[in-house]
This record gives sequence, C-alpha cells and structure tokens, in this order.
Amino acid sequence: MSLTQTKKQEIIQQFKLKEGDTGSSDVQIALLTARINQLQEHLKTHKNDNSSRRGLLKLVGQRRHHQEYLKKKDPARYQAVIDRLGLRK
Repeated sequence: MSLTQTKKQEIIQQFKLKEGDTGSSDVQIALLTARINQLQEHLKTHKNDNSSRRGLLKLVGQRRHHQEYLKKKDPARYQAVIDRLGLRK
C-alpha cells in the first residue's frame, strides 16, 4: 500500500530544492500528499478499514504541520507547493 520506489523518486525529482534534497518541507508535503491520495482510493473500496482510516488521518496531520511550518518560514514557497499539488483554492 505504500508508494513504489520509482514513484517516490519521481516526486522527489519534481519538488527538490537542490541536488540530494529528500527532506525539505516541499518534498515531504508532496510525498505525504501522494500517500494520502493513495489511501483515499483504497478507502473508497474498503469502507470498513478503520486502521487505514486512522493512518490516513495521521498522515493528514503530518502534512498540515509541514504546511504550517513552510507557510511561516517561506510563504511564497508554500503557495507554490500548494498550487503545484492543487491542495487549496
């Protein structure tokens, strides 16, 4: 149920700030968004999978914390990441 290594590498390549960057907030938000989207699809077919639903809520919380940090630290980068991922209107 987790992301494949190739998909993860593609996301890192799209959102990295510099060479070797895997831990910036931009990358973390993008990776968490991909996992959240994957879990949402899973839960559409498995409505009673409450342990996955709890995991989804934890991931959403983690992403929200990364977003708040990035918004406080660099609002322009925050807006760019949000626009690229299509998270808010």
